Amino acid sequence: MTLRSLALLAALTLLVMPGCGKGGSAKAQGPAPLAVAVGKAARQDIGTYIQLDGQITPLQTSTLSLPQSGTVVSIYANEGDHVSAGEVLAKLDDSTLRAQLAANQAAVAQAQANVTGSALTVPITSQQVSGNVVSAQQTLAQAQNTLVSAKAAYDTAATQFHSNQMLANQGYVARTTLDQSRSAFVAAEQQLNNARAGVAAAQASLQTAKGNVGQTAVQQQDVQQKQAALESAQANVHLLQTQIGQTTLTAPYGGVITQRLVDPGALASPNQPILQISQIDTVWVNANVPDDSLPYVHRGTQVTFTTPSVPGRTFTGAIFDVNAVPTQGTLSYRARIREPNPDERLRGGMLVTLSVRKEYHKNAIVVPRTAVFTAENGTSVYTVEDGKAKAVPVIVGLQTDTLTEVRAPGIVPGTVVITTRPDALQDGSVVAIAGSGGSGPAPGAGAKSPSGSSTSAPK
Repeated sequence: MTLRSLALLAALTLLVMPGCGKGGSAKAQGPAPLAVAVGKAARQDIGTYIQLDGQITPLQTSTLSLPQSGTVVSIYANEGDHVSAGEVLAKLDDSTLRAQLAANQAAVAQAQANVTGSALTVPITSQQVSGNVVSAQQTLAQAQNTLVSAKAAYDTAATQFHSNQMLANQGYVARTTLDQSRSAFVAAEQQLNNARAGVAAAQASLQTAKGNVGQTAVQQQDVQQKQAALESAQANVHLLQTQIGQTTLTAPYGGVITQRLVDPGALASPNQPILQISQIDTVWVNANVPDDSLPYVHRGTQVTFTTPSVPGRTFTGAIFDVNAVPTQGTLSYRARIREPNPDERLRGGMLVTLSVRKEYHKNAIVVPRTAVFTAENGTSVYTVEDGKAKAVPVIVGLQTDTLTEVRAPGIVPGTVVITTRPDALQDGSVVAIAGSGGSGPAPGAGAKSPSGSSTSAPK
C-alpha cells in the first residue's frame, strides 16, 4: 500500500469516527482543507546561463631593458608610478660614447674637406684636357690642309720639271729654264715632306691630348674614394648617436610601473631587466571555455562578470576573440574580453566569474519551479479556484534554478499556483493557503542577475 493510500485511509477514518458520535454532523462539515503555499504566474524574460572562471591580466606587460651596457646613472620611476608613453624612466652613463662621437665628428669634417678639395680640381683638369684635345685637333686639321696644298704644288712642279727636261733634250728650252724648274721641283718636294711630317706630329699630339683625358677619370675615382671615406665617417657618427640614444630608457606606452629591478650605481649589462611596466587602463579578462560551451561563446558575445575583489559591482563586456586551439593539456579554449578600466578597479591577477547566456525567451509565462510536478499522465501545475486545487497540464520550456517557463491555456499572468503541497493533494482537493493567502509575487519572479549556472534574466 502506498503512502498516499495510507494517508487517504487515515483521513476517512477521522471523518467516520466523529460522525458516529454526533449523528452525522461531520458530513455537513466536509473534508478538512489541506494547507498549501502558493505563488503567482508572471510574464517576464527568462534565460539560462553558463558560468566560466577567469582572471584579469594587463592589456600589455613589458620588461624594459637597454641594448647598451653601462653604469645606471638615474632611475626616474618607482613601483606604482603612472607614466606616459615616451617618458624617460632610466639613464645609463654615456660619457665614453660621447667622447667617441666627438672624435668621429672631427673625422667627418676632415673627410668632407678632402672631398671638397678633390672635387674642385676635377673641373679644372677636365677643362684643360678638353682644351688640349681641341687645340690638337685644330693643329692636325691645319697640317692636313698644308699637306694637301704641298701635294698640289709638288704635282705642278714635277709636271713642269719633267716637261722642261724633255724639251731641253730636244733643244727647245734653255738650260736656265730647266734649272729653274728643277729647283722649283726640289723645293716642292721638300715642302711636301715637311707637310707630311707636320701631319704626323699633329696626329701624335692629338693622341697624347686624348690620352690625358684619363687623368680626369683618375681624379674622379679619387673623389669617389674620398666620398666613400666621408660616408663611412658619417655612418660611425650615426652609429654612436644611436648607441647614445640607447642609453636612455623610455616608456613604450602609458601604464603603471610594476617592478623596479635595479638602482642607480648598478652596472647594467645589455638587455638586463631594469623596470617592468603594465598597461591597465584597459585589461584582458581571460576565461577558459569548455568544449561543449563553445557554441555559446564567440566573438561579439555579450557577457557579464563579477569579482570578489570588487564586491557589489557587475561588469559587462563582449568577447574579443576565442583561441583556435585548446589550452595545453585540457579541452578548454581561452576566450578573452578587452575591458576598459578607466578607474583601475580591475587589477592583474584578480579572479572573476563570467556569465554567458545560453538560451533566452522574451515575455514568457513563468511559475516558481516548485509549482511544476510530473506524474504518469504528464507535467502539470495546481492552480486554486474557489478554494480548491485544480491540476492544469502544461508544456515546460526553459528552466532556471527558481523558475520554469510553462505554456498552457489556463496559465496567465497572475494565475495562483500551488508551490508547496502535501502528498494528499489531488485535483479538486479543498485547500487552505498558508500565510497571506498567496497575494504576493511568485518566488524568484524578480531575479535581477544570474546567480548560478542557470538563472532568470531581468525583466
